[in-house]
Amino acid sequence: MKAGRLNRLFNPGSGRCLDVALDHGFFNEGSFLAGIESLPRAIATLVAAAPDAIQLTVGQAPHLQGIRARAKPALVLRTDVANVYGTRLPRALFSRMIDDPVAQAVRLDAACVVVNLFCIPDQPELADQCIRNILRLKPACDHYGMPLMVEPLVFQPNARAGGYGVDGDPARIIPLVRQAAELGADIIKADPTDDVSMYHKVVETAGGIPVLVRGGGRAPEAEILARTAALLQQGAAGIVYGRNIIQHPQPARITRALMAVVHEGATPSAALALLG
Repeated sequence: MKAGRLNRLFNPGSGRCLDVALDHGFFNEGSFLAGIESLPRAIATLVAAAPDAIQLTVGQAPHLQGIRARAKPALVLRTDVANVYGTRLPRALFSRMIDDPVAQAVRLDAACVVVNLFCIPDQPELADQCIRNILRLKPACDHYGMPLMVEPLVFQPNARAGGYGVDGDPARIIPLVRQAAELGADIIKADPTDDVSMYHKVVETAGGIPVLVRGGGRAPEAEILARTAALLQQGAAGIVYGRNIIQHPQPARITRALMAVVHEGATPSAALALLG
């Protein structure tokens, strides 16, 4: 039954979710390890700050699930590993799923699994791999009652943006979000549009499936809090932030500030004051 697991992800009061992504080490990029050099320490810090969920890999999820606490963030399990984030792309790109991903998620007591749906210029084979991954996951998720989060990612040409250059063009984000919905996503994790006021169109095309917004690269505190509030006003069901939390000088405080915006409707200025 997916509803029970979804209830662990989404706050019962606000109906929204704050998921902190700590799965960056899966992708073999040294720069992604900033802030999570000691993952057990990072996880312990975040558990104390009490976000709704923490996104981890199969090798590191036991650090969260081994914590002896009745109330702790739900586990979102990353199911695929890819090599698409370098400033220079390798000759062959891939997106590979872990073996028997949903059964592993069940054994780890995950509340959700997440998988990528890449759209990278001149890489149709990679898009095919992603679609095959989702098509394999969907029936297994339905069988086990495991919510499926699909992460549609539209990249700019690597020669122009290099290494994690997401494309905020609604004309490219919206069709990929719709494809994620058509493939059977229970939750969609999508990039913000360059013009935040257009994000309601992303939410609309998801057809009632909750849309969580990715945080992307590091941004100043005031900017990230204001953007979060604006995206929620456009209908987003929550956020999935990684580097804007784990690379912050005070990860617990920025988590609490974001929680105030997401769940309590705090203004960006009020949330900023919580950082003190």
